[in-house]
Amino acid sequence: MEVRAESKSVRISPRKARLVAGVIKQNTLATDALVTLSLMGRRAAITIKKTLESAIANAVNNAKLKKEDLIVKRVEILDGTPLKRYSPSTRGRTHPYKKRSSHIRIILEDKYGTKS
Repeated sequence: MEVRAESKSVRISPRKARLVAGVIKQNTLATDALVTLSLMGRRAAITIKKTLESAIANAVNNAKLKKEDLIVKRVEILDGTPLKRYSPSTRGRTHPYKKRSSHIRIILEDKYGTKS
């Protein structure tokens, strides 16, 4: 049974978040992934850890699965809506830039594949 959690419009670049999400590979235990994320020193690890904790809580409370039996099936980092900003430049000009955001989706699965 699949359980998922999403965090939308998180103010971190998708590229930086994907670097952290790559550490949590497929078929790793969710509890091991929590420990790994709590030991990382990156800012994106905090938001991905919160999303993972939310997915675990969804699995335990809604799907009645055991926390120890959950594995990470997939971690998706999608582009969110960017905030368009401008930087002042010489001779009265401006240079545009984007403050990027990302959507984080974590999908967990039961280790045994049972349908409760």
